[in-house]
Amino acid sequence: MPKIREIIEVLEGLAPLRYQESYDNAGLQTGDAAAEATGVLVTLDCTEEVLDEALQKGCNLVVAHHPVIFKGLKTLTGRTYVERTIIKAIKNNIAIYASHTNLDNVLQGVNTKIADKLELREQRILVSKPHTLMQLAVFVPVGFTEDVLAALHKAGAGHIGEYSDCSFQVTGTGRFKPSAQANPTVGEAGKPEHVQENRVEVIFPAYLQAKVLTALKQAHPYEEVAHYLYALENQNQEVGIGMIGNLAEPLTEEAFLGYLKNKMQLQGLRYTPVGGKAIQRVAVCGGAGSFLLKDALRQKADAFVTGDFKYHEFFDAEGQLLVADIGHYESEVYTKEIFYDTISKNFPNFAVLISEVNTNPVRYTF
Repeated sequence: MPKIREIIEVLEGLAPLRYQESYDNAGLQTGDAAAEATGVLVTLDCTEEVLDEALQKGCNLVVAHHPVIFKGLKTLTGRTYVERTIIKAIKNNIAIYASHTNLDNVLQGVNTKIADKLELREQRILVSKPHTLMQLAVFVPVGFTEDVLAALHKAGAGHIGEYSDCSFQVTGTGRFKPSAQANPTVGEAGKPEHVQENRVEVIFPAYLQAKVLTALKQAHPYEEVAHYLYALENQNQEVGIGMIGNLAEPLTEEAFLGYLKNKMQLQGLRYTPVGGKAIQRVAVCGGAGSFLLKDALRQKADAFVTGDFKYHEFFDAEGQLLVADIGHYESEVYTKEIFYDTISKNFPNFAVLISEVNTNPVRYTF
């Protein structure tokens, strides 16, 4: 059986904790990461009822989208459902792991799942994040360049969109003089040396910095590795919030609302007044997405699908696009499929179960 830590590593390979928002609390909430996992139960929310299900099914790891510990806890007396859930988890040695806004902010996360459910084409992130990329420039003897590049690529450097093993290099002359205490790969102590070197440049996600530098130093032949690191302002096309894409064919507003109800299996939804506009370009955001309305408008979306729109926020659409509020739970419930598919793919002979508990705190009557 895998360790809980190994499962977490897979989940964080999909959605690194570095990508969570500053207010968030994703990660391991309770439990021992070094313990063996007996089974995983995936859910949108971790509640007492979900923990009962985990116990019944022999799972000692619950993977949820929403963190059960979101705000600071000053007591653990069982006064609230959060405290009772944590107490039950600790008493029964159940680990709880949450992948929240970090899963919102990655290309294969929450919003791609919605876009896939709606069969949107030409998908791309609605608002890409800056300050998540770095560039490495390193000087390598010509004969060692391919080995160093292979190590950097294996560590995750040089991946840009649909392209891998990306780098740039230019050849020049390196000059140095080893000291008496040095142990040079090339040259002799106290004598100036000239070496044909390549300046190699690669881009990588900032959260991989330690891994990339470790790979560099292990693969590089020099005792002292001359290199530069740059923080980039570039937008990261694989990290950001929301998605936007196109329907195969335009639909009337009424037809689109019916299509949306069918594809997302909705009981109902709230939406802005229809005005006879054709719907083809659709923006989506799981959870509370009203903060992206201006971005959806800027990118010429015909409709914006999200949850938790407030009364006055519906006015902000100003008739320029159709806002469809499908509900917070309804927009994110399919995160369970993301967790299930990711863990099952990496641990094919291990018990991964989808929770049968409906954790939606909202009920509807018609």
